[in-house]
Amino acid sequence: MLELAHPFWLLLLPLPLLLRWLPAFRHSRDSIKVPFFSRLLELSEDLPQTGAVILSRSWLQKYLVLFTWLCLVIAAAKPEWIGAPIEQTKSARDLMVAVDLSGSMQAQDFSRPGGEKIDRLQAVKLVLTELAEQQGRDRLGLIVFGSAPYLQAPFTEDHDTWRTLLQETEIGMAGQSTVFGDAIGLAIHLFEESTTENRILIILTDGNDTGSKVPPAEAAKVARFYDIRIYTIAIGDPAGIGEEALDEETLERVAEITGGAYFQAMDQEQLAEAYAAIAELEPELYETTSFRPRYSMHYLPLALAMIFYTLYHAGAGWLSGRQPQQRAHAQ
Repeated sequence: MLELAHPFWLLLLPLPLLLRWLPAFRHSRDSIKVPFFSRLLELSEDLPQTGAVILSRSWLQKYLVLFTWLCLVIAAAKPEWIGAPIEQTKSARDLMVAVDLSGSMQAQDFSRPGGEKIDRLQAVKLVLTELAEQQGRDRLGLIVFGSAPYLQAPFTEDHDTWRTLLQETEIGMAGQSTVFGDAIGLAIHLFEESTTENRILIILTDGNDTGSKVPPAEAAKVARFYDIRIYTIAIGDPAGIGEEALDEETLERVAEITGGAYFQAMDQEQLAEAYAAIAELEPELYETTSFRPRYSMHYLPLALAMIFYTLYHAGAGWLSGRQPQQRAHAQ
């Protein structure tokens, strides 16, 4: 389908007709009348000649000028070819994962299917890798926290890169403490820059909060204001003491405030079940956008005008070169 992007330029089409009715420009010069002009010509043996010649355009020139004007106006109106509709489907959900990298994550109390003991962070990486493979078009982000929260991976649809950045995390790289209240605050800041309405934060920690600038419960209230649902997963030992002790009450409170849920994972299987439960609570949503590509065709009338203009002048030059030869041959 062909459309004009700037159809108002077509109003200039009748402009040559308006110019036709304007008075022609004429230049006058003073002259002297000589009474003995005829006698002067006889003595000089010269013949009178026409003083001025008004060249008249041929019908071909007139049509060429009008055709060129038509092409220029159409090019200014910018004709565009509208292609067939193209639909794009993308996820309507942003999912941020916050992983605790405190020193207690090195406890090897998780078992693989073969019985091999692995530390808590390795178990988290295995399950998160499977999560990334199953999330389809979700935009995933990654925050790591210990003594302070850090952005490891911004929201991205490139899940391969996200998994690579996840594998590069190490225990203690963010400090030895656990400040998941500040991790919530960093996630809120990142979600503020997101245009997606479905916002999910998953926090994995194996200890209690040890000095966040904003208490987790207060940070959760701010997250609720920004429509962020928080799912907390405790992967530590409830019987732990000190910094390794789990504050289950706070984790449950954070999830409750934001409309999320709290899970406890004592082994890799329970951890996978927690992610499966989150997937059921948060079905994947999609946004479908449709657009029709536009291809500018303004160069076609310009090219057509140039072709006819070149052909006309090439033909006129060839004819003007033929006339002297024909006259010489006739003589």
